[in-house]
Amino acid sequence: MWKKFIIYGLLGLLGEVFWNAFGAMINGDILLRGTTCIWMFPIYGLAVFLEPVHNRIRHLPLIVRGGIYMVIIFAIELVSGLLLRLVLGECPWKYVNKTLSICGIITLDYAPVWIIYGILFEKIHDVITCIEKRINRNDN
Repeated sequence: MWKKFIIYGLLGLLGEVFWNAFGAMINGDILLRGTTCIWMFPIYGLAVFLEPVHNRIRHLPLIVRGGIYMVIIFAIELVSGLLLRLVLGECPWKYVNKTLSICGIITLDYAPVWIIYGILFEKIHDVITCIEKRINRNDN
């Protein structure tokens, strides 16, 4: 489980850097500066706990699965953001100026992003599972 936690944590950090670089490009930054916060690593690593969810909902329609991931990701974002605010005095991400913001920690604007992220997670989970099976087969 720890290996997958690290994989998901690193993939999350990389994805966030690319996401922020894309946002920088839209705002005219030709250097495509992408940033993240190291506090995000364990939060993204929590995706390992989505694996059993994926296995249980695999049979459901795509949009339903996406909606389930969206709700779970919003919950993780809210709880982790509140915890970071409590411990550090602030949260690394701030949505206070967003119209659809809740507590300045989540914004419903991101609903489509979290749906897509959840579906992409499924693909990553399946690839990791396939690689694990091949490694285990070769070890035997």
